[in-house]
Amino acid sequence: MADAALRLQNLFEQLLGAPLPVRLRAWDGSHAGPPGAPTLVVRNRRALRRLLFKPGELGLARAWVAGDLDIEGDLYTALGLMAGLIWERGEDARGLVESLRDPEVRAAVRGLVKLAGPPLPPAPPPEEVRRTRGHLHTKRTDKRAISHHYDVGNDFYELVLGPSMVYSCAYWPAPPAEGGTLEDAQRDKLELVSRKLDLKPGQRLLDVGCGWGSMAIHAAREHGVGVVGVTLSQEQAAYARKRVADEGLTDRVEIRVQDYRDVADGPYDAISSIGMAEHVGAERYLEYATDLHKLLKPGGRLLNHQIARRPQRDESSYNVDEFIDAYVFPDGELAPIGTTVTQLERAGFEVRDVESIREHYALTLRRWVANLESDWATATRLVSPGRARVWQLYMAASALAFERNRIGVNQVLAVKTPDSGASGMPLRARVWGAPDRA
Repeated sequence: MADAALRLQNLFEQLLGAPLPVRLRAWDGSHAGPPGAPTLVVRNRRALRRLLFKPGELGLARAWVAGDLDIEGDLYTALGLMAGLIWERGEDARGLVESLRDPEVRAAVRGLVKLAGPPLPPAPPPEEVRRTRGHLHTKRTDKRAISHHYDVGNDFYELVLGPSMVYSCAYWPAPPAEGGTLEDAQRDKLELVSRKLDLKPGQRLLDVGCGWGSMAIHAAREHGVGVVGVTLSQEQAAYARKRVADEGLTDRVEIRVQDYRDVADGPYDAISSIGMAEHVGAERYLEYATDLHKLLKPGGRLLNHQIARRPQRDESSYNVDEFIDAYVFPDGELAPIGTTVTQLERAGFEVRDVESIREHYALTLRRWVANLESDWATATRLVSPGRARVWQLYMAASALAFERNRIGVNQVLAVKTPDSGASGMPLRARVWGAPDRA
């Protein structure tokens, strides 16, 4: 067979009902598709079997992670061209079933089955999370989910994140092309959080989901506060403790392996939660907000930095992203910003400021992808080729999702306003501005 690419192009276009926007290169060396476009490389027939046995995003992800599919050319361009046919079609399982009533679609499926070879479902790549029955977001399941994502090796995260070791959206003074650096942008984000919380020497800060300790160290070193940082990741905690010791801050910073629900040594003057609340889950969010409210002193501030999705007309039809759930953030859930604000208010907070920094996350993710790709050989040695491909795809696809306004990220500043009504906020709240560097 020397025409597999052309046959695939015709079959895919029958299924999708639209021209294929990328070129194809098949396992037999044949090419088809628009000249000059990025090339989707179908390395073997197993890629087709993955798509047939798990149609949609998860089948594509499995083929990508396993190396059965690849892209030649610019990854962002290729994902952008394919997004309208795959991720942005808005087609649910019912729509897929309905499409099979079309004789042309059924004929295309039969053609793919024949081209794929013996119909044995390939095993998922080992990087995929094995789903277990039971309730989500218990302390046990949350610890397992966090371990899957974060306990993959601190050396790998150093390669991707750079010296700042901050795994959340940076705050860019200028795009990288105009001289902005990732390290400066992450420092500016930590300083922005500190200013919003109005941190002062002698105060106590609780950093929920403290990661590798960057916020805790910044707050203690630059603002003189005492910090308790909590994480469920053993590897993060060990790394953060070493950094704290190296900075000479062990008298001011304590890093714990602890669930936020078990923190009982309040009250705190301020709480930072940066990129952690996405792991909480819709059913537990009010509990999360209530627990943090109880841990604050009257007048204390919460800075909740969280990714948000766009609301659905019918929220009951919302499904989590299959690829992200299976390979990246097991049990993670995104909520619309309005839902988050409502839950914080239900818990007793007064929400004083909401700042969207969506474009900043796209810039951050593109920098992380560049870090990963610039030392690909080391990355695959530190983890595995499959794991490195997971991070490459999820970060690149997420960058496009932020750029296209499919998802956003917001900093919500909330206050535990006392009964007197004295919030302690300035009359003109947005006085923090862009942090100045010394």
